[in-house]
Amino acid sequence: MTPFGAKIRELRRARGVTLKQMAAALELSPAYLSALEHGQRGRPTKALVVQICEYFHLIWDDYEEMHRLARLSHPRVVVDTRGLSPEATETANLLAERIAELDAGTLVAVAALLRGKRVRPR
Repeated sequence: MTPFGAKIRELRRARGVTLKQMAAALELSPAYLSALEHGQRGRPTKALVVQICEYFHLIWDDYEEMHRLARLSHPRVVVDTRGLSPEATETANLLAERIAELDAGTLVAVAALLRGKRVRPR
């Protein structure tokens, strides 16, 4: 599941909206919306993000957050390390090989580090 897909599911459940109801309102197939939620589809278009924000009546910070999550939700990421150090290439490859083995706490810490924030280990 992608961050964007998880947020859609959270919003749907909080408002008591079924996948079928939302898909019908957005004129999408339930299969497509389900695949988007589960990260089996690529990053949503900006137009679709706007449509979803309007569906949930999101404004200001929530609207910006949905666009941020959409940008970070491509399920198949390519990291181009051409021109970077050997350490950068090794790090990218190690992450690709081992990301499935990392626990939630480690993933949170790595994401925080990449965002420039420090997280205390538990």
